[in-house]
Amino acid sequence: MAKRIDTSTMELQERLVVVNRVSKTVKGGRIARFAALMIVGDGNGHVGYGLGKAAEVPEAIRKGIEDAKKNMIEVSLNDTTIPHEVQGEFGAGRVLLKPAAPGTGIIAGKTVRAVVELAGIKNIRAKSLRSNNPTNVVKATFEGLKALRTAEEVARLRGVSVEKVTKG
Repeated sequence: MAKRIDTSTMELQERLVVVNRVSKTVKGGRIARFAALMIVGDGNGHVGYGLGKAAEVPEAIRKGIEDAKKNMIEVSLNDTTIPHEVQGEFGAGRVLLKPAAPGTGIIAGKTVRAVVELAGIKNIRAKSLRSNNPTNVVKATFEGLKALRTAEEVARLRGVSVEKVTKG
């Protein structure tokens, strides 16, 4: 299991991705509730997502932020971009993440943009390939970001030098 990231010392930013109004039909009528998908990040390689559900929107957002702080991951960065191209997949959601040259900016849809901005990535090209369901796109983006490895990490795991890894 991955080690838990201590969020108490971080300057975290929060971003609301989507609020869903859901209702349950019971004997007396319909009960409306809200589900809020939140992204939390420090802009320096740490990002998390959370889903909060409650009867009121502010309470759902608060719960989503708490959940996001529990689900923080550390992203491997190569200066202002990602080390290599990667595809993240979750359910029907599939996201392609490609590194970009400095000055390119973030070329991505609204959902992926929220995740990569709060992770601290400044230059990236991204494309959502299948589902446009925000929850699955966020989870697919996280799967892709978890799969990133720098050349130093790969070299350490293989027990070889960085030069040997980068030559191929």
